[in-house]
Amino acid sequence: MDPSFGFIINVAIAIYLFVDARKRDKSAFIWAIVGLIIGPIVLGVYFIQTGRKTIGWVIVILAIIWYIIAIVFGILAAIFGLLL
Repeated sequence: MDPSFGFIINVAIAIYLFVDARKRDKSAFIWAIVGLIIGPIVLGVYFIQTGRKTIGWVIVILAIIWYIIAIVFGILAAIFGLLL
């Protein structure tokens, strides 16, 4: 996957967090900045904090699984790259 695709997703999450946090009288800039840096996990935590617990936990769990898979495949690629 292209790294810019992940950045675009993080920007979309940050924009959503900024707009929704302003509607709910939360710290819009903080949520947007952290959402831009971390992305889906922060979106899930935000949903949990605003009372949408089911979708929040689903997003957090899927994001953690995705990060674990990416780390494992990265380590495996590095190991096989050294062996070849």
